[in-house]
Amino acid sequence: MVQFHLPKNSKIEKGKVHNKKNGRKFNVYRFNPEKYDNPKIDTFYLEENDSIQMVLDALIAIKDDIDSSLTFRKSCREGICGSCSMNINGVNTLACTKSIDEISGDINIYPLPHMPVIKDLVPDLKNAYKQYGSISPWLKSNSKPKKNSERIQSQKDREKLDGSIECIMCFCCSTSCPSYWWNGDKKKKDYLGPATLLSAYRWIQDSRDDATNERLKELNDSMSLYRCHTIMNCTNACPKGLNPAKAIAEIKKKVAFNKN
Repeated sequence: MVQFHLPKNSKIEKGKVHNKKNGRKFNVYRFNPEKYDNPKIDTFYLEENDSIQMVLDALIAIKDDIDSSLTFRKSCREGICGSCSMNINGVNTLACTKSIDEISGDINIYPLPHMPVIKDLVPDLKNAYKQYGSISPWLKSNSKPKKNSERIQSQKDREKLDGSIECIMCFCCSTSCPSYWWNGDKKKKDYLGPATLLSAYRWIQDSRDDATNERLKELNDSMSLYRCHTIMNCTNACPKGLNPAKAIAEIKKKVAFNKN
């Protein structure tokens, strides 16, 4: 049988039980790089009430009332900003839109998988944003709008952007993708992952953009685009109901038929 030996400081240990066993049980991943200790799973108990409906509500209650050192990202609390993306009971999702009532049994909360952890539930997204920046996520045009007015787009062309402009860059999709786990942090060339490729498709589809051929050429290599094997984890994981796998397939078609 194959055996895998993890570095000593990567093995998750049993942590601390912070309060009395009363209410819902929350098992939360803890890691403090300043202490040079192994990651731990701390346990908290919260009594259910009307003010704690979402997982993010529970994390805020834990931080406010039990352990102020608990660290996580949050902002809008409306599923718009993507800040509170994390792994809850084995599924990448947004803590602010994940209802506690949807979860049976213990609630297990981890940071997004296969990302370096800064502290507790905060993943290091530097590499992910570097990849996002590599696709030039802005409009490229060879001409200026007439009389400094807005750039006009037909309703039909605008509809082509539906399903991509709603992406909030929470990276739930990319961190659910095995191919991204294995190829997302190569030194020379990375697999860009579902989140970045969905954003790339948004600009490729935009009728106002004049750099379509340039964008397709940039993606046409064995790593950036073609490490996608259509596993579909990304589509299943997206908390906004988007379909990154379809967008990636559409980019592949456009690359194949691009004659420029």
